[in-house]
Amino acid sequence: MSASMQIKIGIIGGSGLDDPDILEGRTEKYVDTPYGKPSDALIMGKIQNVECVLLARHGRQHTIMPTDVNYQANIWALREEGCTHLLVTTACGSLREEIQPGDIVIIDQFIDRTTKRAQTLYDGRPTSPPGVSHIPMAEPFCTRTREVLLEVARGLGVKCHPQGTVLTIEGPRFSSRAESLMFRQWGGDVINMTSVPEVVLAKEAGLCYASIAMATDYDCWKEHEEAVCVDNVLKTMKENANKASSILLTAIPLICTQEDWTHTIKALKVRFTIVMCPGSSLQGGLNKIKYN
Repeated sequence: MSASMQIKIGIIGGSGLDDPDILEGRTEKYVDTPYGKPSDALIMGKIQNVECVLLARHGRQHTIMPTDVNYQANIWALREEGCTHLLVTTACGSLREEIQPGDIVIIDQFIDRTTKRAQTLYDGRPTSPPGVSHIPMAEPFCTRTREVLLEVARGLGVKCHPQGTVLTIEGPRFSSRAESLMFRQWGGDVINMTSVPEVVLAKEAGLCYASIAMATDYDCWKEHEEAVCVDNVLKTMKENANKASSILLTAIPLICTQEDWTHTIKALKVRFTIVMCPGSSLQGGLNKIKYN
């Protein structure tokens, strides 16, 4: 690991994939943020001597539904804790025949069908950063971090799809069959309820974000297949959680042996921000427009 960049890995665990036992020397830390409290305590520890912070997305008792996850607080807390990377896990439904239940997908694109979620840290609160942030989203997920996950999955012999578009719905209900068929036509490969706005906020925060998506079912588009239900999702996750855990445990030390991440992280922090001066207007040309 380069001395110029101290790597610290944040892990956001999704359904069934938030086991703190993967960390050595665990301690808990409860924090507050300008956006309220995160989903649960931050679990601090190490994986093969790499500093890590684990956060259960839905709370450790899985009491928070997707809409009510405080994504802003979660991302803010992990960044304030010094995380440079976020490796997350998520359960998803497959919209493609070739993505079978139990398969891993290292997703690289999203389609947003959420309707009720804050998608920026620059939300106008007195305690939030000033201005309006406009960030590019052509490549939502960190390509370099995804490549590490893909290399590890292949090395472990895990069936893994190297890319995929996740379609994120509001939830907590699952899709109708008509919606599921439409999402296939749109080009979705998998479907879940949490990737947006998590990936958007992580990119805005300048974090290297990558997701290990595990297919648990065929949603409800596929004829002659049992329609998705919570029991089957959890059953598949329990049976296959070791795949995601193995990828994380192997990838985290590998990330730290990569060449310097300084340029990658610096590039993520460039965003177009408009900060209005007191009494100014866009028409008057008195606003500040900056890249930061």
